[in-house]
Amino acid sequence: MESYEDQIEGRNSVLELLKSSRDINKLYIQKGEKHGSILEIIALAKEKKVVISEIEKSKMDKISQTSNHQGVIAIVPPFDYCEIDDIIYEAKSKNENPFILILDGIEDPHNLGSIIRTAECAGVHGIIIPKRRAAQVNSTVSKTSAGAVQYVKIARVNNINEAIKELKEKDVWIYGTDMNAKTAYNKENYNAGVGIVIGNEGSGISRLVKENCDILIKIPMEGKINSLNASVSAGIIMYEVANQRNK
Repeated sequence: MESYEDQIEGRNSVLELLKSSRDINKLYIQKGEKHGSILEIIALAKEKKVVISEIEKSKMDKISQTSNHQGVIAIVPPFDYCEIDDIIYEAKSKNENPFILILDGIEDPHNLGSIIRTAECAGVHGIIIPKRRAAQVNSTVSKTSAGAVQYVKIARVNNINEAIKELKEKDVWIYGTDMNAKTAYNKENYNAGVGIVIGNEGSGISRLVKENCDILIKIPMEGKINSLNASVSAGIIMYEVANQRNK
């Protein structure tokens, strides 16, 4: 089975990794006395707020792929996240107004995978996800997306509100999904640059993100259950945007 976590081993390799801009999920350090470059590695990792886990040499040897870990192994996400500008460029290259999905804390990897799959089918130019307290692209997400992760640009940002601000400066209108909104999703015009915010499975969009949206929209509910699965909500709205643009 294809792995969606990679590891980098050895002191020099991990040191160079820490000096680069690449994301690191976790750092394994061998228990025991620490000398030389390992101290620099630990200091840099703490500075970059990388999670450090000290484990016994026997366990390090077991998880090592090179048999030459030198007391340090970094677990990294091999998925190639992009920048917001790459998503904007994707739209421009197709001579289309940006169509972007902003996910505010989607935690279930199955939901994330389903959303990515629908986004690819609906012509979304890119997806923005937060680095913290949210599902990241992994093997479960890739499998659920039926491989769509390979074709959709996904940007991972420190702050969703900052990302929204950046998109507004690039003439993208931000629509937040909220079941208490007054406007139905299918009553809006989505032919300009559009960013659709989909909230957390349980709590929805966070208060500050909601305040930063230009317009709040809802999917009318006719049944006794008043909420939809996040990936279903996203799919309904994505296809409304796609249908309007394809007319």
